[in-house]
Amino acid sequence: MGYDLTLQGLHDLAEGAAVLGTGGGGDPYIGRLLVERQLHAGRTVHIIDVDELPDDALVLPSSMMGAPTVFVEKLPSGDGNVAAFRALEAHLGRTAAAVMPTECGGLNSMIPLMLGAQLGLPVVDADGMGRAFPELQMQTFGVLGVSGSPMAIASDHGDTCIIDATDNKRMEQLARALTIQMGGASYITDYPMDTAEVRRTSVHGTLSLCRDIGQALRQARASHADPFDALTDMLAGTIYSLGVVLFRGKVVDVERRTVDGFARGKALLESAEGPGDVLEITFQNEHLVARRNGTVIAIVPDLICTLNSESGAPIPTESLAYGQRLTVYGISTPPIMRTPEALACFGPAGFGLPDPYTPLHDLLART
Repeated sequence: MGYDLTLQGLHDLAEGAAVLGTGGGGDPYIGRLLVERQLHAGRTVHIIDVDELPDDALVLPSSMMGAPTVFVEKLPSGDGNVAAFRALEAHLGRTAAAVMPTECGGLNSMIPLMLGAQLGLPVVDADGMGRAFPELQMQTFGVLGVSGSPMAIASDHGDTCIIDATDNKRMEQLARALTIQMGGASYITDYPMDTAEVRRTSVHGTLSLCRDIGQALRQARASHADPFDALTDMLAGTIYSLGVVLFRGKVVDVERRTVDGFARGKALLESAEGPGDVLEITFQNEHLVARRNGTVIAIVPDLICTLNSESGAPIPTESLAYGQRLTVYGISTPPIMRTPEALACFGPAGFGLPDPYTPLHDLLART
């Protein structure tokens, strides 16, 4: 059943989204403040289950595009998302019945909530990634046959553009080029879908999952319990099924640069148990692969999360810094994200990684 998001629920959802952002997706703190402003103005964020959509509904996913490092220096105004949404409605000649996230991780879990409040539309409790990914074609929508085009893209300065690409990869390339020209950050509305397509191609219940993750971490802190045990227990009853501590240590080096609209780099952690045991994380906005002493212990699309070792608070890639004490936490992805077609799109091969995909369950069995 649908529900109105409370202020506490928003805070919990934002923290859970930062966990599922796997280091990327943009810091949801900024987006949370934008949604808070809508709630304080008396507007409502109403979240609905996919089964509550009318059969003939048009649903338009909404998000921001760009390198997370850009959002640290250039705060979004929140106006471009309405412009992109309205531009696509006008292009399609139809009025949307609901908005939904393209990804449930990071800042992009917040943008549809703000848009729903601004327009008085419900937000569908589902998304197309089940986490955060850096490229637009990396969505279950596209893997299962939905075209991302036509899409609308807008800047914070009033520019809007419609992209009708030959395929979803080309859509990503064109939108990325426009985003760079828009200052490294843009608002997009893409993957227009009817209700049947939303039900068939999305990862269900992910906004509520983010809320539940944040709630579990908050309650663990309040009761002085282990936040990682609380997170593991909470995930066990979900479609993600497995959450596990992979490594505890200190950040000893970070290599990070913004290239072609992405935050790319590596982070090196030294074990809390002593020298000689190291973990290297490679990221492209999001964490892609974790290697312990050269051996893969987790790899995309499974989630690799960097969390504060004391509180369990998520640390995004743009905030990684020397000396931080972190716990690297792995989460297995839902089955819809581990099909051969999905892995070809957003598994290791989709990022040019040389390593094959091995599920987190199997990697753990080897250690």
